Amino acid sequence: MLSFSDWCQSNVPEQVDVEQVIQRLIQQRIETPSWGYGDSGTRFHVFTQQGAAKNVYQRLEDAAQVHKVTGIAPSAALHIPWDYVEDWPALHRHAQEVGIELGAINPNLFQDDAYKLGSLTNPDAAVRQKAVGHMKECVDIMRELDSDLLSLWLPDGTNYPGQDDFRSRKRRLEESLEEVMDYMDPHMTLLIEYKFFEPAFYHTDLADWGSAVLLAHKLGPRAKALVDLGHHPLAANIEQIVAFLIDEDKLGGFHFNNRKYADDDLTVGSINPYELFLIYNELAAGEADGDLDIAYMIDQSHNIKPKVEAMVQSVLNIQETYAKALLVDRKTLRESQRQGDVVACEELLLKAYRTDVTPLLHRVREAMGIDPDPLQAYRKSEYPKYVLTRGT
Repeated sequence: MLSFSDWCQSNVPEQVDVEQVIQRLIQQRIETPSWGYGDSGTRFHVFTQQGAAKNVYQRLEDAAQVHKVTGIAPSAALHIPWDYVEDWPALHRHAQEVGIELGAINPNLFQDDAYKLGSLTNPDAAVRQKAVGHMKECVDIMRELDSDLLSLWLPDGTNYPGQDDFRSRKRRLEESLEEVMDYMDPHMTLLIEYKFFEPAFYHTDLADWGSAVLLAHKLGPRAKALVDLGHHPLAANIEQIVAFLIDEDKLGGFHFNNRKYADDDLTVGSINPYELFLIYNELAAGEADGDLDIAYMIDQSHNIKPKVEAMVQSVLNIQETYAKALLVDRKTLRESQRQGDVVACEELLLKAYRTDVTPLLHRVREAMGIDPDPLQAYRKSEYPKYVLTRGT
């Protein structure tokens, strides 16, 4: 077996500071979603799992276990009203007791009969005000929980030509969100998530990163775009989108997942790991040029996998991909790009992508005081037995 120093000599480019890489991996943070721990399914059926979390208190317990074994998932996002409670201070105390922080708050603008023709863009002013009121309620919850991220996925759109006026809907959306922004505290950020289709199939009000960024620019520096990896057409070059958003200082967050056909919400890195690497290559390049303030979050629906194990898998896939991206020899890459050596440029990325970073991640976990194999550590723990016996 190679020693770590021998592994470094064989796999770490001379220009890369391995100690700095280790520190970046120790400092990596991935937020997991409360809704990823409960029963879920497709539009056809919800599949129940023995031991799946039944309420937000149990969901936070599960999130804490993911952090315990991975060391890099210290917070959980909440979805309102799925995670609504009467006593927010009590929930905050529970989170602290189990060892998890409360992160982004996600409004729900897609599960009310009033939103049939839209929420923030609805032709009816009363419905728009209802949606704005819900978002303000979420801001109030943020204040209770010391959260600074309001994460909006807008499902609004139309299903038939002529159903509504495009420009009118655009203006309604701007006006609605301006009211929400005025209600938010100065330290809070609005993350604007886009999706090119579903549940509206003729047009979507926030269909792509361009519409999200234009809206964010109008709303000011406290509004940024959120990239969900499953919300793009199959041929979209997501890594280019990421690079553009970094350069415009408008990349506020990620929802990590994977898809084969559409918004499948599969385990991140399970279908196209090279795409995930190329995305992280842009993120690592952005970090090399200066600090990035990006909220990294998972948004997945583990319909047939055990909930906690699937989340651990997701976090580990992200961690492994980030480690590989940090091993890219950027100085040599830039020089090869200047010289127009296309083959050398690609080979530098492929070398990093093909590197087995297991020894590096073992060293990182050793420094963090956690088991070198987090998934097996979870499986061997008492927690999988505990979730089968906990009440509702």
